[in-house]
Order: sequence, then structure tokens, then C-alpha cells
Amino acid sequence: MSAATSPLLEEHVALGATLTDFAGWQMPLRYTSDIAEHQAVRQAAGLFDLSHMGEIAVVGPQAARALDHALVGNLSALAVGRARYSMLCQPDGAVIDDVVVYRPAAEQLLVVANASNAAVVLAELTERATGFHAQVIDMSLETALLAVQGPRALEIVSLVAPGQHAVLAEMPYYASATVRVLGHDVLVSRTGYTGEDGFELYVPNALAAPLWRALLEAGTPLGLVPAGLAARDSLRLEAGMPLYGNELDRTTTPFEAGLGRVVKFDKTDDDGAPLDFVGRAALESRKGAQPARVLVGLQGLGRRAARSGYPVVRGSGADAVVVGTVTSGAPSPTLGHPVALAYVTPEVSAEGTELGVDVRGRAEPFRVVRYPFYRRPQD
Repeated sequence: MSAATSPLLEEHVALGATLTDFAGWQMPLRYTSDIAEHQAVRQAAGLFDLSHMGEIAVVGPQAARALDHALVGNLSALAVGRARYSMLCQPDGAVIDDVVVYRPAAEQLLVVANASNAAVVLAELTERATGFHAQVIDMSLETALLAVQGPRALEIVSLVAPGQHAVLAEMPYYASATVRVLGHDVLVSRTGYTGEDGFELYVPNALAAPLWRALLEAGTPLGLVPAGLAARDSLRLEAGMPLYGNELDRTTTPFEAGLGRVVKFDKTDDDGAPLDFVGRAALESRKGAQPARVLVGLQGLGRRAARSGYPVVRGSGADAVVVGTVTSGAPSPTLGHPVALAYVTPEVSAEGTELGVDVRGRAEPFRVVRYPFYRRPQD
């Protein structure tokens, strides 16, 4: 089976991008160097093609109610023009996917799923919407998604949206609006996956290449560079954001991942009774209980980085005991030392605990620290 292609594939090839097969899509891994692209996002801005993500519309009088049942969050309480991070869980409470839900209109919601899970999310939402006055529509293959991330993102997006600077500047984090961009009305959200300020623009495929070129033309003098999946991964790791398949999967509940706050047990039906949602009973039984493993941040005390799948150990030599597993790890370009996320047993999860990570047969020193590892400076 051949990989799917972004409507921006020719743009990436023209820029000399190294392409990779990611979740069945041919996507840019990098254009120049991972570190240069990472640093550009922290210092100025990066332009990302995220057209591999899944966009699923849920429309109708009971669209929000259908998502209240399908997801762990309270989507009926989501105001028009706002967005919310949520999860689609199995009946046993484990995570099928983490998603972002937008509400452009009262009877229109947009669920954005990870590329690797888009098909299963579509199938689950379609099944779970049965019985509600709501229609589930797959918009993925007709929608391109471009993201501008970094401290100069507002300036750059404003240059391709004449007269819209005030709308963009006043948009709160995790909000969206219909904005006139290159003469077209498009959904623009103040969201991202890098730990920086930024905007994501949802556009029809035909507008993707003209918008990509316009953003590069406007942004290059301000330090904007095209950035690939490698930089996006190191940026999200520094920002402590989970990646499905690493920190989240079908064996992990929101509580283990430290994301129990997204599970809303207080949502009610129209009569005020507790609202049932898929996974509620299993998650309610775990609420307040100590999970068998805890997601923690690790700071490397040496120079060698931990990588996904490496064992976390306590003690050394023959006395070393495996107490967990690294889920994501890399050298931090921003901080200058290795960082990692790992699941460990609760007794070694306290901040300041010194542990080792088995890096190719040698226990490298790491310390449990609070994450996110990086927080952007506030104005």
C-alpha cells in the first residue's frame, strides 16, 4: 500500500526535505537540521505541514451530546469559538486516541485525531453517535492543516490575513475563529504542539500550496523556517506533551498519564442525571486509586540521551532493579541536557529521586523532575 500524500508534497520536495512514511503518509522529517528547525521555533517561528492529521466533523442538534457520550470530556459545555483537549477511551478506560475538539458553531464540532488513529476514531465516533441527532463526516482527505509556531507567529499570520491582526491578537489560547486569509474564510485556532504561541490553519487542499508559499514569503524575513516532524517531536517533548503510541496507548488510562483532569464525571444529561460515557464505569473505579505506574519527567545528569523503550533502573550493577520504561527521550536543544518521559513505579516517582536509564548496557544517571521541561517566557 502506497503512502498518502499531502497537498504540499511538491513544496516539500522543492525545499529539499527528507521525507518519511509517517502513519501511512509521506511527510517531511526535516529540511535542514533538526536542531536548527527546533531553535527557529523557540526563537522566531516554524512552519509545519500537519495535513496528515484526521479532521472529523460532528454536526446536528445533538452533536455535542454525541461527543459527551463518545469522549471523556464535557463537550456540551464547550463554548462556540473555543477548543478542548479530550480523549476517546475504550470501555476499560484505556486510551484509543487523544484529540482536540473545536466548536465553530453551536451545532458543528470538529474532532482532530492523530494520523495513526484517524480511521479508528472515525469508526468509533460513527458508532457512538448512533441514536443521537448528529452526523459524523470525515473531512480528512479534503482538509490541509498548516501550523505557524513560535514567538513571531502572530506577526507572520497577520501578514497573510490583512485587517485581521486584532482578531488574531485577541484570540485566547485554545480558541478559534473564522478568519479571512488570502481572500478565503478559513478556521484558524490558537493551538499547537510545541510549547510556543502559535496558530493552526485548516484550509481546503487547493489553498494549501498558495498559503504555504505566502507564509514563507511573509515570514522568512522574520526568521520563519519550514520545520519537519523531527523538530516537532523534540519541541513537544520539551513541552511535556504526550505522543500517542509513546505516552498514551490502549493499555494506558488518563490517570496513569497524569491527565485525569480531562475526565469529566460531573457531566449530566438533560434531566440532571449523571451522563454515561464510554469508559465511565472503569475510570470511576480507578478515580483516586494509586496507579501501578506513574508518568514522570527525567533530567539527564550526563550527556547520553534515553530513548523510547529503554529500561529505567534503581541501583547499580548486580543490584540494579528495573522500575520503569522510557516512553520518549532526546537531548534537549533548548536546555542543553537530555530529557525524557518515563513510566515508573510509584515508589520512585517523587521529584528529586535519582535513577538510572539503561543506555545500551550502561546505567546513565537521571533525576526525576517536574515537567514540562520548558515553558515559554510570558509577556
